[in-house]
Amino acid sequence: MAVERTLILIKPDAMARGLAGEILRRFEGRGLVIQDARLVRVDRALAEEHYAEHAEKPFFGELVSFITSGPTLALALEGEGAIAIARATIGATDPADAAPGSIRGDLALAMPDNLVHGSDSPESAERELTLWFGG
Repeated sequence: MAVERTLILIKPDAMARGLAGEILRRFEGRGLVIQDARLVRVDRALAEEHYAEHAEKPFFGELVSFITSGPTLALALEGEGAIAIARATIGATDPADAAPGSIRGDLALAMPDNLVHGSDSPESAERELTLWFGG
């Protein structure tokens, strides 16, 4: 399995609930290593660029409002198969569908408060890491 990097965002709902440490522990427990981290107050421009693929969807405004509502911890994580491992650790997008043992299954309350974003492909990871951490 190849060593990959992935973007993880610990979103404002997780930060407000004091869950950043528990979420980090879960990723590190799966062998992922923090390569970079930034605590960010996301502005509208960054939010819109991050969620650009959803711009025409009815929930786009809600995504932008949510991610700009408080601090977000952006992480560049690295490890063998990091993208798949991170996504399995996070769980399904909707907490109601997330498996027990996953971050969302154990800790998230309901949509849209699903705690964490993780890149869904190598291409997304590259784009998102550049957007959040620079070239």
